[in-house]
Amino acid sequence: MPRNRAASLTILFFFLSAIARAQINCDLAGYKPLAGLTANSAGDTLTVSWSGQDHQQLRLRFAIVNQTPTIRELEVKTKGKPWTPLATNLTPEFHVVSGIRRMTEQQLQPLRELGLELTDDIVDADKWEAFWDAPLRVPGIARAELPRIPTEKAFDHQPGLPRLAEEIKRANAIYESQSCQVKSNGARLEISFSGVKLGVFSGTLQYTIFAGTNLVRQEVIAKTEEPSVAYKYDAGLSGLPIQAGTRVVWRDTASDWQQNAFGGEVNNNAVTLQASNRLVIAEGPGGSIAAFPPPHNFFWAREIDVNLGYNWYRKDSGSSFAFGVQQPESEADPADVGRGSRDMRDNFALRSARPGTWQRMPVYFYISGGSAETTFASALSLTRADHYKPLAGYEVMATHYHASLVPRLQHLGSLDAVLPDFEVMRAAGVNIYAPIDGGGAAATGDDHVKGLDLYYQVARLHSDKDFFIMPNEEILSGELTKQMGGHTDLLVSHPVFWSQGRSAAQALVENDPRYGKVYHIGGPADLLEMVHRENLLLYMPHPRSKGSTGYPDAIKDTERFRDDSYRGIGFRWGMGLDGSEQRLCEYRCLPLWDEMNNWVADLPTRPKYVQAISEVFEQGPGDDIYANSPVNYVRMEAPPKVDDWTPVIEAMKRGDYFVTSGEVLIPSYSVQGTGSKRLVVAEVEWTFPLEFVEVVWGDGQHTDRQVVSATDLPAFGHHRFEIPFNSEGKKWVRFAAWDCAGDGAMVQPMKLGANASATGAGR
Repeated sequence: MPRNRAASLTILFFFLSAIARAQINCDLAGYKPLAGLTANSAGDTLTVSWSGQDHQQLRLRFAIVNQTPTIRELEVKTKGKPWTPLATNLTPEFHVVSGIRRMTEQQLQPLRELGLELTDDIVDADKWEAFWDAPLRVPGIARAELPRIPTEKAFDHQPGLPRLAEEIKRANAIYESQSCQVKSNGARLEISFSGVKLGVFSGTLQYTIFAGTNLVRQEVIAKTEEPSVAYKYDAGLSGLPIQAGTRVVWRDTASDWQQNAFGGEVNNNAVTLQASNRLVIAEGPGGSIAAFPPPHNFFWAREIDVNLGYNWYRKDSGSSFAFGVQQPESEADPADVGRGSRDMRDNFALRSARPGTWQRMPVYFYISGGSAETTFASALSLTRADHYKPLAGYEVMATHYHASLVPRLQHLGSLDAVLPDFEVMRAAGVNIYAPIDGGGAAATGDDHVKGLDLYYQVARLHSDKDFFIMPNEEILSGELTKQMGGHTDLLVSHPVFWSQGRSAAQALVENDPRYGKVYHIGGPADLLEMVHRENLLLYMPHPRSKGSTGYPDAIKDTERFRDDSYRGIGFRWGMGLDGSEQRLCEYRCLPLWDEMNNWVADLPTRPKYVQAISEVFEQGPGDDIYANSPVNYVRMEAPPKVDDWTPVIEAMKRGDYFVTSGEVLIPSYSVQGTGSKRLVVAEVEWTFPLEFVEVVWGDGQHTDRQVVSATDLPAFGHHRFEIPFNSEGKKWVRFAAWDCAGDGAMVQPMKLGANASATGAGR
């Protein structure tokens, strides 16, 4: 090579290197030094150091290389050892797939029955709560075959079916970062890089460092102005080194350890892992990095919990690999599930992105100087090992499962056979398993009564001293469903026999020689009478969604809704999951809950409550039960007994229970004092770093809240909150706590003032 050409190339190389490694432009105006968490910008590097768990120190060095935010070095220091690099020159990896959100026929039908004109405005407002939508399934099944899916009719921002391939947009993140911003937020640092484009979204990349823990959050925070976006995302890190001893480690759905040491060929695509607990570990000579999604708001509602594969790795070359988390693109094919015959592929709704809302797309990393196995255990402790922690004086209750217990056991040839549902619920820490099978969704008359008899027999056979099957029922078909307005969950205190339909000459109750009292329910008044006589409760399981769209709004002034036995609504995120939600089910459930309590604020009735529900059919080993099932912690002096679930009913009448995703617990709560000067007192414990707690109240017309930041508190904490509360002019109050991953717990509301004596909330 000519000497002048070589010299020119050398000069060009150093020139380009200087551009790539230009001095980092980081704004530290919002940074406040904190013991155990420091940031320093020098030259082309931002260095963040912090104290983690188990006497470990951690350090990240950030740079902007060719406009791409880069982790120049990730290091860990264990007790008695020097700083050890785990990886260098890592780049964030994000991929998004978007389609069009459509309102479904399942949602439209209740609105038609209410006589509402289905305007574009109504569709634009309600389409976000779709359940039977599958925006990535092209062209989609014909509506005549499955009437719950989106309508074939087009609306303003909603084309009709069939779906078109050009609706689907795929993109990797493009970085055009020129600067970063470092901001303190309690006991954490937030490092933001602007200039991120991700398909239809644009925004920033943010890393959050949590003092006192080895946890790091990497997320794109971005928005779109397009009118009907439904999407999924994948996230991770690329550029991890392949060295002697490097491997990726996970546990499969049988909880057996698996690994890949990169002895094979380079991958063209990501390798999907059906990993237990949503965890994959990258291990190298110096330590390990665990990657996992947020445990709950990563998942939209489904009717099967089959593990579709939420982790991935990819060998990019002989010297580097990538790994992370992913949201699958489609539901499992029924032929691959190995149970049942229901095809759920048209029920895969993805996330919603309302125009102008800041969508958060996080992946969490747990960094450790230890082995893959020890790092796995440490990361898994953030979800209490996917187990609902026992609390003295409480029973853990999981409700609203479409388990089809009777037909499945009959198929096995004996009601004495053990279904995997019982085993996996017990293993998760559930004490009271409450499916909603009843006598069969399509059963009527005598068939329904016979089905109930078998249902109660199953509960007797498979309950135990510390595990109880509470055989509830969902009223979801027939004339009674229309008359009640939406779907209705019937919670039982003891075996009760009934059927839909009553002729004018037929008595409400008849004595049957085999079953005893049998109720014939001709309408809402009959149902309420049975509920009162037999000490039962009613809840609307999935309000403003599915077959309950438009409800309970349309029945808020009726006698049945105002009745104290109509306890409230179900709480289940995902039927309208939106990436901008800080709280689980923030758009659909929580505003309605507060509105309902304003509706009844001036009535001499109890407040309206929420109960945690699932929407899942049969379950088995390997299913991601914990991720998809909120639970109720019900306080009672003694657990229920076989054929007597009265303690559950009485506690839920009083509102003596709290709802949780599992990570945040509220063992005790009270509103103390008299007059207008009150004190909200709550004992809270958590795993993920807590984000905030809040006191929410209403005056009969409006709802307001006091949000108390908790970002200064460490992970795996316990705190007694005492929040002064001026109750003047307020009619009811409730308390909730939420962590940095969107997980949370909520107590039931308490009435204040003139109607307070009717609430019965005495905690």
